Amino acid sequence: MSERKYFGTDGIRGLVGQYPITPEFVMKLGYAAGKVMAAQGTKKVLIGKDTRISGYMLESALEAGFSAAGVDIGLLGPMPTPGIAYLTKTFRAEAGIVISASHNPFYDNGIKFFSQDGQKLPDEVELAIEAELDKAMVCVESSHLGKANRIDDAAGRYIEFCKSNFPSHYSLSGMKIVVDCANGATYHIAPNVFRELGAEVVVIGATPNGININDGCGATSMDAISAAVVEHKADLGIALDGDGDRLMMVDHTGYVVDGDESVFVIACNDLKSGSIQGGVVGTLMSNMGLELALAEMGVPFARSNVGDRHVMEMLKENGWQLGAENSGHVINLKHTSTGDGIIAALNVLTAICNSKKSLYELRQGMTKLPQVLVNVRFVGDNDPLTADGVMSAVHTVNEKLTGRGRVLLRKSGTEPLIRVMVEGPDHDEVTQLANEIADAVKKAC
Repeated sequence: MSERKYFGTDGIRGLVGQYPITPEFVMKLGYAAGKVMAAQGTKKVLIGKDTRISGYMLESALEAGFSAAGVDIGLLGPMPTPGIAYLTKTFRAEAGIVISASHNPFYDNGIKFFSQDGQKLPDEVELAIEAELDKAMVCVESSHLGKANRIDDAAGRYIEFCKSNFPSHYSLSGMKIVVDCANGATYHIAPNVFRELGAEVVVIGATPNGININDGCGATSMDAISAAVVEHKADLGIALDGDGDRLMMVDHTGYVVDGDESVFVIACNDLKSGSIQGGVVGTLMSNMGLELALAEMGVPFARSNVGDRHVMEMLKENGWQLGAENSGHVINLKHTSTGDGIIAALNVLTAICNSKKSLYELRQGMTKLPQVLVNVRFVGDNDPLTADGVMSAVHTVNEKLTGRGRVLLRKSGTEPLIRVMVEGPDHDEVTQLANEIADAVKKAC
């Protein structure tokens, strides 16, 4: 496969105003994508965004590029990433474009694409777009320019879709829920979904101003919602990230329920109802407690590389439907084509209604093992992971933890760091073992 120049594992992302997240490049990206898609018969794309102030600028640049390529554009306004994937399918558009940097701060932004089936673009299409970016931009003649229109009922359509994924014979009446929208794309959607299903909703993180997205709120900053759940004596809390594809929850005690525990609750409910298909996909970072709990129930478990794209690929390979990252990306192909924080929350609420148990009670079926992560900075071209001292230290720790825990070493994809993770039943022990391996890595750097 050819080396990518612009596309990463989740589209194109960077600091606003610095290449490639500039108006000039993004207009050229829209044109290049439009040319490639038009050659495949594309006539219309949808564009949505989160609440970052730069979204206005990048939306206009993309619109101009697609129009110059002769492709019509439907403008969705602020919409969660999974909502854009869903609407791309329902509008029979050939592609959906998301302007978002997900859980990153407001000064970052990015562009990612969905195909007409609501999933990420195939590799060959991304590579074709990259090839087109290296060519000169030539506008189609005026009579063939793409037209743009704003889709005013996009939010309402997606709200109804979300509600349709909660069993009609259940209601959230009598339940108090705190919803944290991260001042992001779900601010005008998530509260309405849970409120219209009957819950009393306490809303936080739903006053976006362009620069407060993910700022001390949402799925990457759980202190505020944990405190709010306890203060309001709520049954649980639902925290989404800036673009709405990530879910973290809080039980009534203020305890943070991560993606591993959420997917465990969903898997238990699917197993009980007989609707589970195959097993569950986690990642290399998924807690071993999830693997052990699923094994006890007879549910297969497989680990992919870190990243929701890799989880999706393994689900397809295995013919399974349910997967998650511990960071909160939960994918349930029975309900939607991509990770969706609101849908995942509704799946957990379905399990609560089915079992007549609280989130606190349901999560007790899985015991998380202590997991210690040590980051070691390295410089130069040498690979510390292949050093004899490091491999020897890892072998020694693996022998000590046989059947009780595990070791994971990996290079960070974004920083010059080696991440040393050790997991096992005793926190003090795994801390000591992680530091032993980290010391060996430092010596090898």
